[in-house]
Amino acid sequence: MTDTLLIACPKCSTLNRFPRAKLDGGSAGKCGQCSAPLFDGHPVALASGNFDAHAGKAELPLLVDFWAPWCGPCKAMAPQFERAAARLEPSVRLAKVNTDDQQELAQRFGIQGIPTMILFRQGKEIARQSGAMDAGTIERWTRDALAR
Repeated sequence: MTDTLLIACPKCSTLNRFPRAKLDGGSAGKCGQCSAPLFDGHPVALASGNFDAHAGKAELPLLVDFWAPWCGPCKAMAPQFERAAARLEPSVRLAKVNTDDQQELAQRFGIQGIPTMILFRQGKEIARQSGAMDAGTIERWTRDALAR
């Protein structure tokens, strides 16, 4: 295990080396490209152009909420997902994919119903859950899946 992790910037998706020891220390760090904070406690909007930088190249686990703006359960879960992001970062990056705008990503991951969350670690899907959840359940589900 190296002393650093590759972290994708939530604003520009540039990969940054970040000291592993600072993940627990609350240091946000800044992107070397755009100077944005690497962690801001909010989900990142992903699209086909930046998805692989966050899911495949970055070394931080990534929890993605596949959703659509017309979906009632998705709207109900949105503030819960936002709360979970504030509590799970910096150990896990949370992101959202609008399946109406990103149909290629929805098809690529076989999204049948929304909301669906997929947890990725180093580019591989390690867990999937469909249906709306509250923030505490999202956190527990994520931590349990990462512990396996």
